[in-house]
Amino acid sequence: MGARANPAFAVGAVAVPVGVFAYTVLFASVQLHTYAHVMAGVLWTGIDLFMALVLGPVLGGLAVEERANVFERFTPKMTFLMPSLALVTIVGGITLAGELGYFPHADPWLALFTAASLLPALLLIGWQFDAFRDWRWLAAFGVAAVVSAASLATTMPDFAWTRPVIVVSLAIVTVLSVLGFGVLLPGEVRLYREMISNDPDPDVISRIGMRNAKLSGVQGAFQLAVVAAMVYLRWGGF
Repeated sequence: MGARANPAFAVGAVAVPVGVFAYTVLFASVQLHTYAHVMAGVLWTGIDLFMALVLGPVLGGLAVEERANVFERFTPKMTFLMPSLALVTIVGGITLAGELGYFPHADPWLALFTAASLLPALLLIGWQFDAFRDWRWLAAFGVAAVVSAASLATTMPDFAWTRPVIVVSLAIVTVLSVLGFGVLLPGEVRLYREMISNDPDPDVISRIGMRNAKLSGVQGAFQLAVVAAMVYLRWGGF
């Protein structure tokens, strides 16, 4: 996958966002932390909306073979770039909310968020790859279930209500996480596997690629909802 994406691009797409985020959290000011979070979110949302509103309709007008050729060049790069931007945006937003004092009683809510994001995403991955009997999937799901249960057990006794806008934001980000890591990213892996198979099927590549492009529009709509919630949190006094 890295070779198809261009190794330099693959490394940079992961190292730059994650490195900037790590620096802002460990060493930089709140302003730089905010900048890193917002810029990652802008890129994540903008690319998703571009895919749904511009690229998708353009590709929809192409022949299947031409469409498949575009996805063969486009998908490997997206596989490295989009998860990095999503992680930096989500984790950056959560840590920033805590740093600014907007997220009281965070631990039990984060335990709920992690379980509600991770377990459904793993179930969707297992379903897409027909991996429910694969020991690797079973091991990953088992570890995730045990860790989630332990986290919930240790934090829920301290559960208390937090800001309503934070609850709404966490619910939206949960949907984004499940959709992104449970549907879109596995779809890109399936597309790549088809690309490198002995007899690639342009119809399969085209179908998965167009599905992901359409789902990017759904992602973009939810991301705009998070932006509205964050603006309200900052200036609405809620």
